[in-house]
Amino acid sequence: MMDRRSLLAAATLLPAAASAQGAWPSRPMRIIVPFPPGGLADLLARPLAARLQVTLGQPVVVENRPGAGGNIGADLVAKAAPDGYTWLLGSIGPLAANQFLFASMPYDTRTAFAPTALLVNTPKVIVVARNRPWQNLQQMLEAARARPDAVRAGSAGNGSSLHIALELLKQQGGAQILHIPYRGAAPAVTDLVSGQIDLMVDNLPNILPQIREGTVRALAVATPQRLPQLPDVPTTAEAGLPTFVFGTWFGLAAPARTPPEIVGRMAAAVDAALREPEIGGRLAEQGAVLGGGTPEAFASFIAAQTAALEAVIRTANIRAE
Repeated sequence: MMDRRSLLAAATLLPAAASAQGAWPSRPMRIIVPFPPGGLADLLARPLAARLQVTLGQPVVVENRPGAGGNIGADLVAKAAPDGYTWLLGSIGPLAANQFLFASMPYDTRTAFAPTALLVNTPKVIVVARNRPWQNLQQMLEAARARPDAVRAGSAGNGSSLHIALELLKQQGGAQILHIPYRGAAPAVTDLVSGQIDLMVDNLPNILPQIREGTVRALAVATPQRLPQLPDVPTTAEAGLPTFVFGTWFGLAAPARTPPEIVGRMAAAVDAALREPEIGGRLAEQGAVLGGGTPEAFASFIAAQTAALEAVIRTANIRAE
């Protein structure tokens, strides 16, 4: 038990602690992007940071800490002080899938973070090389079933979201498609445009310019409804795969034990930023579905995504590079 002197000392600290928390933020913050500069996460983080700086009144610095599929940067945040000054702009990998892809993890995905806000969900679209004869998804799947491994699909690498989406397509479509991993999506798109590979299940913002230019053909979008960017492209349900829905999502998270009041304030600031035309409008034009909402909603979203990803990854025995 605490003596009277200890109780008095603890009592004097309570107002100071409450004041410090209420004053958040009182110094610069940083958003850790666990991927190289120039990718989707980085392009999302920088305008978001600029807007949060205006809203919250403190500098917000973006730091790229790539490596190990996002685990290096995510681990930095997991071990940071839970004071609201270090945030992770994470994705499907470090926040959900990597725990099933890597033999060992530097942090416990289930307990390391305080989910804060879903930022965007980028739908997947099934695309084929322009000179291939398939005009719809079922024609492609029939060709793959008739000649196992004759249809070749590229991805951004083993364990990438593009790879996981491809394996889900194979499982639900009952087709044996040869997976060809690349070091990133860009070289895979280059080979798809030139006809060196047949197929990709890509993020819409990555492949939308090529679809519009007609250098690749979109067969279906992996979304519940048709997309305004591609109104003539059917959904996967319309194309014959009723449960194939897949997107690459990004969200903001804090170290576990960050005060809920701070997490809630950041979530509200993110939600407001996504409603700004210069941020949310541009993202929507590129094919992203805007997020926002509460920390509780994002935590539930991660839990549901984690369960679905685990099933696909274990069935296909996917391992990260």
